[in-house]
Amino acid sequence: MALNVPGLVVMAVFYLLILGTGIWASMRSRKEEKKCPPGDGMEMTLLAGRNINLLVGIFTLTATWVGGGFILGIAEATYNPTLGAVWALMPVPYVLTFFLGGFFFAKPMRENKYVTMMDPFQKKYGNVLATALIFPALVADVLWVARTLVSLGGTMSVILDLSYVYSIVISSVVAIIYTLLGGLYSVAYTDVIQLILIFVSLWVCVPFLLTNPHSVDISLTAYNQTFQAPWVGTVELDEAGKWFDDFMLLALGGLAYQAFYQRILSASTYQQAQVTCFASSAFCLVLGIPSILVGAVAASTDWNSTSYGLPTPYERDQVGSILPIALQYLTPPYISVIGIGAVAAAVMSSMDSALLSSASLFSSNIYKNIIRKQASDREMQWVIRISVVVVGLAGTGLTFLDSSVLVFWLVGVDMSYTIMFPQLVCILFFKVSNGYGATVGFLMGIVLRLMSGEPLIGLPPIIKFPGCRLDAEGKMTQYFPFRTAIMVISLLSILLFSWLMSVVFKKGVLSEKWDIFKIKHGQSSTAKVSNGGNPAKDDPAVVKQLATSQHFFLLVSQRFIILLFVYLFLLF
Repeated sequence: MALNVPGLVVMAVFYLLILGTGIWASMRSRKEEKKCPPGDGMEMTLLAGRNINLLVGIFTLTATWVGGGFILGIAEATYNPTLGAVWALMPVPYVLTFFLGGFFFAKPMRENKYVTMMDPFQKKYGNVLATALIFPALVADVLWVARTLVSLGGTMSVILDLSYVYSIVISSVVAIIYTLLGGLYSVAYTDVIQLILIFVSLWVCVPFLLTNPHSVDISLTAYNQTFQAPWVGTVELDEAGKWFDDFMLLALGGLAYQAFYQRILSASTYQQAQVTCFASSAFCLVLGIPSILVGAVAASTDWNSTSYGLPTPYERDQVGSILPIALQYLTPPYISVIGIGAVAAAVMSSMDSALLSSASLFSSNIYKNIIRKQASDREMQWVIRISVVVVGLAGTGLTFLDSSVLVFWLVGVDMSYTIMFPQLVCILFFKVSNGYGATVGFLMGIVLRLMSGEPLIGLPPIIKFPGCRLDAEGKMTQYFPFRTAIMVISLLSILLFSWLMSVVFKKGVLSEKWDIFKIKHGQSSTAKVSNGGNPAKDDPAVVKQLATSQHFFLLVSQRFIILLFVYLFLLF
């Protein structure tokens, strides 16, 4: 296959459009920055001065979630004969993510004027423990960068016949440049262009895929064996635990991402943040449909009648590239180029968010609050820029280790779910939580997760939960909802040990001089953060909101424990 020159021209135009938008947004950011009081420059870069437009906020939040991993991952799961559309979970759990975020997390985070999601940890637990907790969040962001670049590199190499390395490097450089120039302003306004391109490009490709002569009607192959297993897929009773685990992983894991709170905290009010979450959930559902259709068409195709030939993409271990393969061999050339535009836009929209997210955590919580508390705005701008470059390079390097989008997707969100989510719930909604409980919960989550194994990275399980067995691909897999169990165990460990140590010090069992986290002084997680936030007011509405949220999470924990026992009973 020769180099697709027209396609390269189209992609060059697309990249110039995105870069131009980023440069324009950076100039606007500088104008707004000049109006800010001294010392607010970092907040302008990271949070757009907490005055992001509502429509722009909806676009940037949606574009952050609808990335390359989202588009290619859904198509990959739908086409995979061992999975099917019922395992392409991303759109529906994300609705739950945004609704929970809007109802429970937006208000306490926005009203306390935090800069990052780690601010409450730093205020209540201190710098040492907060730094340890930041590490999983930073790793998750680096993996996020990697999975978005993998999706674009695979797509370009298939459709444009452009080297995988060149595809990834060019895309990485463009995203890093405009993120460096304007911070959240550049990221948000380029997201508007990117989301429009994603929506239009994907839906333009769908009619051509559905009417191509090499595929049969997808309604006939949905539940019938044709060229492969039905693309709808099934969830057997002994697989229900794994399906539930994946669903909860995607639904709750996203609530422990800094990129989510960066959009929440950039809103002018918590009400605007809530509206942003609710509106974005609808967009995620709509944007997930084209990828499902692509996977369904690919599963309904006689590949032997195409120029691709046999073996099939599944037999060639190219499931992760099924979307670009379908566009390349089942649509006209000019349509496949439009399709790659959608993937490129999705990749850019997620990658820039991950870059700025990790830069926020390092610059604000580590450099500003620990290393250089007196750092000037100009110095912080350079720290943010260097952080963006470092994370971009790290994520780019990881793309050469694995070509599956789902690997980076699931491993990254896995860390957020099992380690960070229970910590975030406890710090925001349970006053009893303290550094001792957080430490135990953190270690408990890491140890249990490592001992449970992970077939995606070849890590064998030491702890074999009920139902652990070889999957269809011969890999030892946990079919019990073990990640959700680890999350709940971690959450309960935080609360139990926090309460226990609180009693130990308050009753004088141990001397106060041993209280390294100073829990006897009753530090409040809603107090002002060390980098300049305002103290939260004792607003009855806020108190009621927190009480309602606490009751909700307690209720969910109780119901889940009951479900675990029921599931164990059914297994045995």
